[in-house]
Amino acid sequence: MGLARYDIVPVGKQWAVRHDGVVNLEYSTKESAFESLAAAASLAIREGHEVQINVPGEKQSSS
Repeated sequence: MGLARYDIVPVGKQWAVRHDGVVNLEYSTKESAFESLAAAASLAIREGHEVQINVPGEKQSSS
């Protein structure tokens, strides 16, 4: 199977999930962005994909 990569990225004063290079919906917090990707990542695992999730720390979060 393939690799499903999820990155939480800053978008202005909000956060988004980038999945395999595509940025989707924006969220008001990193935590809500993470929660939204959890179900998708779980499905990818169930389908046999390798999953990578990257969440920036505080020093990396300013834009």
